[in-house]
Amino acid sequence: MQLFGIRLPAMSSLIIWGIVWEVFGRLEISFFVPPLSAVVTTLFEVIGSAAFQKALYETAYAFASGVFFAVVIGIPTGIMMGKNRLLDELLLPWVNIFLSAPLTALVPVLMVLFGFGMKSIIITTTLFAIWIIILNARAGVMQINRSLLEMARSFGASPWAAFSKVYFWAALPEILGGVRIGVIRAVKGVIIGQLLISIVGFGALFELYANNFLMEHFWAVLVVLFAMAFTISELLGYLERRVAYYAAKR
Repeated sequence: MQLFGIRLPAMSSLIIWGIVWEVFGRLEISFFVPPLSAVVTTLFEVIGSAAFQKALYETAYAFASGVFFAVVIGIPTGIMMGKNRLLDELLLPWVNIFLSAPLTALVPVLMVLFGFGMKSIIITTTLFAIWIIILNARAGVMQINRSLLEMARSFGASPWAAFSKVYFWAALPEILGGVRIGVIRAVKGVIIGQLLISIVGFGALFELYANNFLMEHFWAVLVVLFAMAFTISELLGYLERRVAYYAAKR
């Protein structure tokens, strides 16, 4: 980041926005935005409570389960769509529809089909994440150098060997990019599920603090959620950059 021609250290933008937040909160323009210092102080109080730890476990469980199913189902589906034209023509319109549709509208349907428990929250999280993973895996396979596929056929590679040794690794940069975006969407999915389906986890804390106008507590939990999403996204981004050389090898 550069400011007036001066190169600032990494994360400087977060520091600047933190200062702006603190000043805005000190001016007491809105009760909804307390000073950042008050939020940080409350954060250390909240994370040690039993309610927060229970909410963290419930949210992490639903999030990890949803992402797991999105990855396990989405990557093979995207790869098969990229290598099979008939399957691609059958599934691609539906993938595009669900990717662009407001998935929140499907939550009442999931509640009717699967109930008000954790199962519906996990399915909601999966639905938010899976479509972009499918599309990215498909795009990665469609960009594979045809010579790699011809080489696999000439050596008599089985379908599984071609999938696990050629398609997956050659499409890995796009796959990781899709997983990174899918993880970000899954964070939104798990919170929407916890707010609309079953008031548990961070969703329960958000509703509790908002209804009682405990804005410092509300923002403290929100900061934790943002930090978790940012950390996971950066880790996946790092892995994506590490395997970027596969794109050149294609």
